[in-house]
Amino acid sequence: MGLIYYGGSAMPIRIEDRALAHLKIVISTKLRRSESFTVSWQHPDDFPRGRTTIWLHPSIPLRFVFDHPEPPELNRQWIEELAASANSSGGIQLDPQMFEDDSAVSSD
Repeated sequence: MGLIYYGGSAMPIRIEDRALAHLKIVISTKLRRSESFTVSWQHPDDFPRGRTTIWLHPSIPLRFVFDHPEPPELNRQWIEELAASANSSGGIQLDPQMFEDDSAVSSD
């Protein structure tokens, strides 16, 4: 499981490495262009019920930490879908599968 540390929060957002690699591409592109947007998700089963939305802005510290030293193979379609949602008024809506252990996610 990879981690996203955002802002001053000491509590990271856990997300599987392959999903995080795709998300990192889209987030980095948007922030490099000084574009702000939201990322939302429903809480995984091991968290209290609910959902979270964060506002991503270029001035807020952000760090990605990956479990695996080698980057995964990227899926262009997945990146394009995430980018399209980042450009929408609803922002990126993360799929619950992105919070599953890497071994539970099949490759393309």
